[in-house]
Amino acid sequence: MAAAAVAVPLRVCHQEIVKFDLEIKAAVQDIRDCPGPLSALTELNAAVKEKFRQLRDRIQELEQMAKEQDKESEKQALLREVENHKKQMLSNQAAWRKANLACKIAIDNSEKDQLLQGRDILRQRKTTKESLAESASNITESLMGISRMMSQQVQQSEETVQTLANSSRTILEANEEFKSMSGTIQLGRKLITKYNRRELTDKLLIFLALALFLATVLYILKKRLFPFL
Repeated sequence: MAAAAVAVPLRVCHQEIVKFDLEIKAAVQDIRDCPGPLSALTELNAAVKEKFRQLRDRIQELEQMAKEQDKESEKQALLREVENHKKQMLSNQAAWRKANLACKIAIDNSEKDQLLQGRDILRQRKTTKESLAESASNITESLMGISRMMSQQVQQSEETVQTLANSSRTILEANEEFKSMSGTIQLGRKLITKYNRRELTDKLLIFLALALFLATVLYILKKRLFPFL
């Protein structure tokens, strides 16, 4: 029971040490990637310091537990593990310092670039002021040219409208002529239809007359050639 009671704190201590170690590594990476400003870097460093304090406390607790072990083999094994954790903590501290150095250099370079860009912007503003007058003059000339072009376009539009009005009158006159021609065509069609009907009637009458004539001729021939029939 005593061994089991000791194993639980040891396991919890191991888990917390591993957790703080991973959190420190992640925080160091955040510092390395920090774009600034310095206030953000300060906040990250404060969080890392707190993680290191908690990790150091857990390592000390593990060391104390190792010293309290009854078996020499378990004691030595735990002490070796404590040394490994201390070495890992020192490695994390070295990585922390390198990350801070790299981040500060990056922030300094960024601030220098911003200052240089600010100077360039000031130069550009001076150059812009000098060119504004020339640009304004060019714009004025362009506007005057556009005004002349618009005036010409308006005149052309008026001429186009007049042409369209004349074309519209011509189209209306042609439409009236087409209407009158349409009436004439319809009248001619009716006359042609009437003539066609009359021609058909005349052909029918001629055919009947011819048939009657042939019948009469046949009848006469019959009487004269075959009187006995």
